[in-house]
Amino acid sequence: MAVVTFMSDFGTSDHYVAAVKASILKYDPSANIVDISHDINSFDIGHAAYVLKQVFRDFPEGSVHLVSVDTVGRKSDKYVAAKLDNHFFVCPDNGLLSLISQNRPEKVVDINSVAQISSTFPAKDILAKASAELISKSLDSLGPEVGQYIELIGRQVKATKKEIVGNVIRVDHFGNLITNIEQQEFETIHRINKESGYQIRAGREQFSSINTAFYQVDPGECYLLFNSQGLLQIGINKGNASELLGIQLDSPIFITFNQ
Repeated sequence: MAVVTFMSDFGTSDHYVAAVKASILKYDPSANIVDISHDINSFDIGHAAYVLKQVFRDFPEGSVHLVSVDTVGRKSDKYVAAKLDNHFFVCPDNGLLSLISQNRPEKVVDINSVAQISSTFPAKDILAKASAELISKSLDSLGPEVGQYIELIGRQVKATKKEIVGNVIRVDHFGNLITNIEQQEFETIHRINKESGYQIRAGREQFSSINTAFYQVDPGECYLLFNSQGLLQIGINKGNASELLGIQLDSPIFITFNQ
């Protein structure tokens, strides 16, 4: 059974999520719809990209991912479907595709250029229909290929033999600080420096070790570890690191290696 995932910034207090699901089921009653999240911050493409990037590969290859975040509001709104990393994505042309993978899509098509639909609810009237059709049809059948689509540049880590400088890319529900510093890059530079010591600076706080589990610090104490996505995470055991450390989204994180 084909999987259609659904992620939006709609929240759950209104009818919007149900209406989109109903539209998918109208076109294909057998569709298996899985919610990723509907609590994406309003119009926040970065938040949507972070969440989708962490989870879409956990679904079977060939899954269809419908993303309705920052869907309306531009004069030249365009809606696209794409094949990327053996998954299909249906979303507004707002830069999301460029933030969820280091690879470029194999193909991107305009799903609203042939029998154009004008709608104040494109997630229901345009994106849902295309998502349902992708269960049984090819990408090419949805519309013509586009030569250009919006691409954004994500926050980049700066690394030398002496230092890694990254940023907080997500403050999660628990107040944990997720950075874009990858474990593989850290370990590579650590080996170059013959696994000497290092200092990690986050705001006014400084640390000299990285934990491997949450329980290695007592409740109320700060921990650092590489999470299941291989990203450096800073948190407080049973506490909110963002509030207590005064660190927010985009805050810089420094790792300096002893020479």
